[in-house]
Amino acid sequence: MLRRAGIRRPRPVTVALVTPASTDLPARYDVAVVGAGIVGLAHAWHAVRAGLRVVVIERDEFAVGASVRNFGHICTTAQSGLVYEYALRAREEWLMLATDAGLPVATTGTAVIARRPEELAVLEEFVGERSDDNVLLTAPQLAEKLGFDAPGALGGAWLGLDLRVDAPTAIPAFGAQLARLGVEFRYRANVLGVESGRLVTAAGDIAADRIIVAVGHDVDRLFPAAAAAHEVVRCRLRMIEADAPTGLVVGPGVFTGTSLLRYDGFAETKAAEVLRDALAREVPALGEHGVNLMLTQRLPHSAQAGRLVLGDTHHYSLTEPPFDDEASDELLLAEFRALLGVDHLVVRRRWRGVYASSTKGPYLVAHPAPGVTAVSVTSGIGMTTALGLAASVLDL
Repeated sequence: MLRRAGIRRPRPVTVALVTPASTDLPARYDVAVVGAGIVGLAHAWHAVRAGLRVVVIERDEFAVGASVRNFGHICTTAQSGLVYEYALRAREEWLMLATDAGLPVATTGTAVIARRPEELAVLEEFVGERSDDNVLLTAPQLAEKLGFDAPGALGGAWLGLDLRVDAPTAIPAFGAQLARLGVEFRYRANVLGVESGRLVTAAGDIAADRIIVAVGHDVDRLFPAAAAAHEVVRCRLRMIEADAPTGLVVGPGVFTGTSLLRYDGFAETKAAEVLRDALAREVPALGEHGVNLMLTQRLPHSAQAGRLVLGDTHHYSLTEPPFDDEASDELLLAEFRALLGVDHLVVRRRWRGVYASSTKGPYLVAHPAPGVTAVSVTSGIGMTTALGLAASVLDL
């Protein structure tokens, strides 16, 4: 049985204000972070709170990648092994951000819907091993947690540790808090080259004792050998935002049977293989499109408050093709109409997400030159674990 890892609280520090960069010589920093997504911000967060002078370099005007295109679901509970330890540490850091930065973080947990006996068997085995923060639910108890009756639900489980944020607003708010702590941000500064102690950018050179390159699936653009060694490919996914059926308020994140095959905490159970076979027989299209049928509801402070974020599909390739298959969206919408027991959903937005993926492990951490570390989450759990991973990478 996995036990919760000890959480080390960061030591208090006094952070000096960052002075303007010299116009004659490259500005010098203790840590330079390339990438303003969750992985880059996580490294900046730990570094600045250790009293280091930090700069974040981002090629775009603001973060537009996987960190703002996700469910905003902090899926602590379903992880396993070292990833679970990172997730527990990250959870504490998210809660600290909620207190220190006023960043809305919902402690509403996750409800898992089981519509097949095989799904219930996975949940029973999982909860039996981790009963401290997780409980099995009867069908009426599940409906109470969800806020709706899921047709065909036999029961489910409650995962109490999971959190939720609104990703499109959480990432900018995180960056704003870092700026208040003294982190300097340089946007529209594309990195052209990386070497020990020096970054070459389109906006000028930057000198740093330590460089963290956190550019997700684009790690192969700067460090192709490291990406090839870790067998990094691109995972593209489809997501949909739709109006909630009238009056529907869904407090927790929502998982279904397909989620039990995507996260190691569930997938490592003996019952998971039986479930995998059952889903492959009964609904092969879900496997063909790599569907993880789950949803969250936009939080009240979001500009899209109340809408449902529905997803998602997963397709893998080294080079991302430009075309989206409408069949993926139609499959998702059909599955969600059945899950919610409605005949129609009003779609407001659709988008494509892309993240780094590898069958060799959930993280790429490479050292292509002295003082240079390339870090990518290669498993789609950056929001869940980056704040724990970064502390380990920086040894803080």
